[in-house]
Amino acid sequence: MLRVNSQKRFQMDILTLVGLVAGVLIVVLAMLANASLLTFLNLPGLAIVLGGTFAVTLIKFRLSSVTGAFRLAFAAAFTDRVPSPTALIREVGALAMVVRKEGILGLESHQTDNGFLQKAINLCVDGHPPELVEEALVQESRQIEERYEVAERVFRGIGESAPAIGMLGTLVGLVQMLNTLDDPSSIGPAMAIALLTTLYGAFLAQLIALPLADKLQLKAEDEGRNHLLIITSMRNIMRGENPRVMTELLSSFVTPDQRLGLAPEREA
Repeated sequence: MLRVNSQKRFQMDILTLVGLVAGVLIVVLAMLANASLLTFLNLPGLAIVLGGTFAVTLIKFRLSSVTGAFRLAFAAAFTDRVPSPTALIREVGALAMVVRKEGILGLESHQTDNGFLQKAINLCVDGHPPELVEEALVQESRQIEERYEVAERVFRGIGESAPAIGMLGTLVGLVQMLNTLDDPSSIGPAMAIALLTTLYGAFLAQLIALPLADKLQLKAEDEGRNHLLIITSMRNIMRGENPRVMTELLSSFVTPDQRLGLAPEREA
């Protein structure tokens, strides 16, 4: 019984957190170079950017979509559960060997950490025709792809709205400043709102929202590729395809360097 080894991919995703922390630290250290951190803290400006961006996001999307996007983003960006194609090819190759020796019911005792592959195995073991199995898996893949797409759109919407709301805050601060030129004590707070809201908006968009949107897009592509690999594998397994030939066909899903790791399976 095989288990997908995702340790390498998980270590790579730790870099998402490292990159986020590094980006924030660089900005903070630049702030502290010639001033204190409190100099860049303006609660009204922060409220304008965060509250305005959240309000615009709720106008664009349903609340369920927004909450689901945040859950998916933190689950996908910081804990990668997408197995490598090489590990999947080895696993489905082992499944093909079991079916070749024991028949399709030989898969009944096989357990895997991959939920999509487990669903495919269960459908095959239940005796459904290949056409129904493939249709069910395609529909499942499309639903997962749509969830990633909605989450990506939410964060891209945040990335687009935050700088615009920051500019609105800048205009608010400038208007306040121009209206109180006769009172020098009020110019400083108004100028702080005018400048810091733009900073807050750019910070939220460029260091958080847009990178998470790009990461969700990458994860969606990885998931889609793995789903297509599994669907193709199960189709060939149910047809009784030779495991070596099937592994050779599936090698197109990996890079030339990764194909070298499949040499034993392709020669078996």
